Amino acid sequence: MSEMVFGIHAVEALLKRTPERVGELLVLEGRADKRVQPLISQAERAGVRVQRLARNKLDQLVSGNHQGVVARVDGGAQEQAVHWSEADLARLVEAADKPLVLVLDGVTDPHNLGACLRSADAAGVTAVVVPKDNAASITPVVRKVACGAAEVIPFIQVTNLARTLKELQEAGLWIVGTTGEADQTLYEQDLKGPIVIVMGAEGSGMRRLTKEHCDFLVKLPMAGSVSSLNVSVATGICLFEAVRQRHG
Repeated sequence: MSEMVFGIHAVEALLKRTPERVGELLVLEGRADKRVQPLISQAERAGVRVQRLARNKLDQLVSGNHQGVVARVDGGAQEQAVHWSEADLARLVEAADKPLVLVLDGVTDPHNLGACLRSADAAGVTAVVVPKDNAASITPVVRKVACGAAEVIPFIQVTNLARTLKELQEAGLWIVGTTGEADQTLYEQDLKGPIVIVMGAEGSGMRRLTKEHCDFLVKLPMAGSVSSLNVSVATGICLFEAVRQRHG
């Protein structure tokens, strides 16, 4: 079983980090510009077959803007390369100097998940944790939006999110949840130590049980008429406030 990974950044990340996973590179006929040619050269150096296809053929393979490049990835190799277990989370946290974990409590839109992964990678997040049920998982759309971050960021799906939060607390991490009902703003919260930042789902926010496991609740100060931000935008703001505090 194979999976199609599409988009220049996502395919570039595959060829750069794990070229052995790529079974074939499919490129739009006639396209050999400075963005695509390096991918072709990279694939050829790695022994990956490159095939030219007409636009309508590429369009049939994926649902989304492929930008003229699609990588056919072996399903078994893909799963082996990106699968992280719940047991890995404890090891990742223990190995980190000041762990910064991002929890997405029920984010279902693949575009939002991809954008969150991209911000998480840029902010140096230790791991991204999501529940196994009622939440988006890694798909070709997520990989494309993540621009390569989905290939490298530890993405961990857990059976019981409340239990995972409790285990992270026992490991010495403070749980900071985001909700518009909080009294304290993000900028008043100390984010310099080992922390978990919890973002709620689109629209509904954090679930009640998740909220109960938070040590602190914070909100983003909203000065305009809009009451909330897109979850991926809010995630980027929260993560980089933690980065600012730690570097400051």
